[in-house]
Parts: sequence; C-alpha cells; structure tokens
Amino acid sequence: MSQSQNLQGKKVAILVADGFEQSEFEKPRLALLEAGADVTVVSPVEDQVTAWDGNANDFGDAFDVDLPLDEAKPENFHALLLPGGVKNPDTLRGIPKAVKFVRAFFDAGKPVGAICHGPWLLIEADVVRGRRVTSYHTIQTDLKNAGALWSDEAVVCDQGLVTSRQPDDIPDFNAKLIEEIAEGIHAGQHS
Repeated sequence: MSQSQNLQGKKVAILVADGFEQSEFEKPRLALLEAGADVTVVSPVEDQVTAWDGNANDFGDAFDVDLPLDEAKPENFHALLLPGGVKNPDTLRGIPKAVKFVRAFFDAGKPVGAICHGPWLLIEADVVRGRRVTSYHTIQTDLKNAGALWSDEAVVCDQGLVTSRQPDDIPDFNAKLIEEIAEGIHAGQHS
C-alpha cells in the first residue's frame, strides 16, 4: 500500500494551544493528510490558535481550531499528535482536560506522536514511566525524572509512542508516526 493511501479512514487529533512550534504542526499535519488521514485541530483556544515560528523567533501564523477541547472525545480518534514549542505543552499540561485527553489515548492503546517539548504533556499525563523516548535536549532531565528511558536519537518508537527531538527530525518522525498509525492499536501502549 502506498503512503498516500495507508491512513484512509484514520482520524488523527492534533492537540495544541497558542505557542506551538509551527513547523512541528504544519509538516506532520501535511504528511498525515497526504497519507489519507482525517486531521482535526483540537484546542482549548476558541476559533484560531497561533503558532510560534522558531526561525523568526516570534509568533507565526494563526490556524483554525476544528474542535474545542471541551467537545473533543478521544474515542472518536485513532491517534494523537502533540507538537512542541515551549509555551504550547507548558500551557496544555496545566489544563486537566488536556491531560485527561492525552492519557485516554494511552489507556486505549492508540498511537501518540510527540516532538520537541511535546513530551512535557506526556510527563503530566504520567505515561512515560519505563518507556523509551526522546525530546528536545533541555527536557531530558524532566523525562528521566518521570521514569522515562531517554536517548538522543532522531526518532524513538516504543509500542505506538513516537517521539522526536526537534524540527530537523520531522521527516523521520512523520514516517514512523504514519507507520504506527497504520498499524493501529498497540497492546504495549499503556498508561
């Protein structure tokens, strides 16, 4: 099956708040769409959410929110994407409904992709203990303290949990995330 067809019928939620890294949102979203997935932007922010453009070191573009977090149900999605940026995951981990939303994907064994600072939200959801992960290097101690097995690799996959370090890793991240979503439920993906 070609990459452009292998996610037909799969629904992927992208959970973001203001300040997500634009490239870590746009490039994976495009790859998911090209692979045939139905992608939904979920946010606690109403109407539009604003990215951070790391290249310009300033706020980037605004993107439409497809579904408010208050109305989002994890059971309606096959997978979850958590872009990084510093502000985005830090904001989301302070919102109990966002943490519960993330944890539900692990409870159901569904694939989750998190890049850069995105794993901060995984720490708050208490789903990294004993799991192999990577992230932006500045949060490695946070992940290790939460019980994760951190390594400095472009992409790390552990039973449906796909993590990457930074925007340069996006091609590897996209390929592995698409593969894991195509595989479906992972028995080893747990909270």
